[in-house]
Amino acid sequence: MAYDHILTEIEDGVGIITLNRPDKLNAMNRKLGQELHQEVRRMDADDDIGCIVITGAGERAFSAGGDIQEQLSDDAKYSDAELASLRDERQDYEIATSAKPTIGMMNGLAYGGAAVLSSSLDMRIGCEGTRFRFLAAAYGRINSTWTLPNQVGWPMAKELLFSARVVEAEEAYRIGLLNHLVPRAQLRTKTMEIARMIAANHRGSVLGVKALLLRQLGEGLEAQWAIEQNYTKNVLPGAQAKDAFPEFIARKGLKAG
Repeated sequence: MAYDHILTEIEDGVGIITLNRPDKLNAMNRKLGQELHQEVRRMDADDDIGCIVITGAGERAFSAGGDIQEQLSDDAKYSDAELASLRDERQDYEIATSAKPTIGMMNGLAYGGAAVLSSSLDMRIGCEGTRFRFLAAAYGRINSTWTLPNQVGWPMAKELLFSARVVEAEEAYRIGLLNHLVPRAQLRTKTMEIARMIAANHRGSVLGVKALLLRQLGEGLEAQWAIEQNYTKNVLPGAQAKDAFPEFIARKGLKAG
């Protein structure tokens, strides 16, 4: 299937999805998100695929996060109710709970929404250019409360979410946000080594292990996700782009509409 903002390939039973907006540091606009969600679901249904790898085009960024220009334009065009209708609220949840194991091949920075995406994957493999930043608290939004604690534990998740600071590659590996840290030249080799091992194992066992791990997460991953959804709708709705990113918008000269 042809897409506008992602590339896909299958190698040795591994489905590889590449976020492909390198001129925008693979910023995640609405269409990219829809295409990623659609392809993960398609790969979930493909019996020839045993593991899914997600990466970004180029060497600078896995993804710089949400597309601020699109958000700014949307804020000007649509009411809050219309904006809500444009969003597929289960999209992130369904990627996180993909039936197949998912690996982030972290070829560069993952900020904002890209950090959220990466923290929802089963594992991450990085290189010296990898770094994360969970930015929501810096711009009046809330996310990652149902993903990040499952990766790095509650105390470290609180620090990263409260502070919105940059997490460099070495620290990410030390705290468990990266499963492996290798030189950039070895990133694809290491990622595919692990992905092939997963894809070669008994499919029913691998899928069963993942399903049980998800089911056994405290109150359950969906309950954690639902609590966050309720809070961001009824307690602290997300800030509009003009309020969330004023310095970026001013620096880039972005305009609404």
